[in-house]
Amino acid sequence: MTYAWVWRRGALLAATVLLAACTQAVRVDTGMHAHAVADSPFGVTGRLSAHHASDALAANFNWQHRLDGDTIVLSTPLGQTLAELARADGGVSVALADGRHASAASFDELTTQAFGVPLPVTGLTWWIRGLPRNGSAFAIERDAAGRASVLRQDGWEIDYSYADDAATLPRRLLLAYPDVDMRVVVDQWQ
Repeated sequence: MTYAWVWRRGALLAATVLLAACTQAVRVDTGMHAHAVADSPFGVTGRLSAHHASDALAANFNWQHRLDGDTIVLSTPLGQTLAELARADGGVSVALADGRHASAASFDELTTQAFGVPLPVTGLTWWIRGLPRNGSAFAIERDAAGRASVLRQDGWEIDYSYADDAATLPRRLLLAYPDVDMRVVVDQWQ
């Protein structure tokens, strides 16, 4: 063995150790999450875009979530209301800008009917906060700070990014489901 060979092996070993130290471990949690996290009210504004086959939707949103209901206003970038979705008394409804109204048993059914794109509002109630939905199996990868980085639930995969290292709530969500892609950008939490 030559000195150069020993030095190269030592340098390679040191680089490997250094790289391993810089790599942050990802924690993966799985389970049902039934009743583990209590729901809480929130308000959030932002932008969303969704694609399903040849149908697409892009809008600003203002979402007020309460324990007894939701109000989601979708609007154009210039502020013109496109639709107002509401959940109350066990049902969901939408009022469109052209005066049409529709109701359905679930947000998924309603948004498919109204926009051609199934928006997973029931799941998003939890996912937008970086949480798995209660009562449904999930797998979640967490970053070094313990925040959600990837969540898989109900057939959806949600990738999260945050404004900075101190942020506890997500700034961006990329959602993928067979034949549906959705992007949510949070502008402000209220």
